[in-house]
Amino acid sequence: MASETELNAGTEDGVRRRDFINIAAVSFAGVGAVAVVLPLVNQMNPSADVLALSTTQIDISAIQPGQAIKTSWRKQPVFVRNLVAKEIAEAKAVPLGDLRDPETIDQRTKPGKENWLITLGVCTHLGCVPLGAAEGENRGDFGGYFCPCHGSHYDTAARIRKGPAPKNLVVPPYNFDSDTVVTIG
Repeated sequence: MASETELNAGTEDGVRRRDFINIAAVSFAGVGAVAVVLPLVNQMNPSADVLALSTTQIDISAIQPGQAIKTSWRKQPVFVRNLVAKEIAEAKAVPLGDLRDPETIDQRTKPGKENWLITLGVCTHLGCVPLGAAEGENRGDFGGYFCPCHGSHYDTAARIRKGPAPKNLVVPPYNFDSDTVVTIG
């Protein structure tokens, strides 16, 4: 029989060579797993061109009261309208019970900036681009926007009032960076 001294000859402070090899192998496998998983998770992040389109800054200083412009955000048209006091009053005068998708103008604009209405320029019926942002375009029966594809009419707050569209024009997330610059997204 081997003596206790001979049995402990292969160990140093109670750690055998086999334990060291097991720890090294598990550590190597862990590093390998991280090296494989990290690129897989990273490829799910949006690409640089998508990130570049995630926000859009708009200079609104040239938009006069009563005017609107078309711009784009995430490859979709956006309408930015500088409402006049009459248009705001007309929007506030509409009873919510008369609306298919009831929202007040205060819910669709920012506090203190209720003259600035910013919406996606995509009809909620089948995705056409409504008219009414450019000078001289048909604004429909309610003075807002008119979708020529199927006849949806929107009011001055871009709320659906007549036609097949089920919802109001969508208000995208936006913030005022200053009195003349808006960031959408």
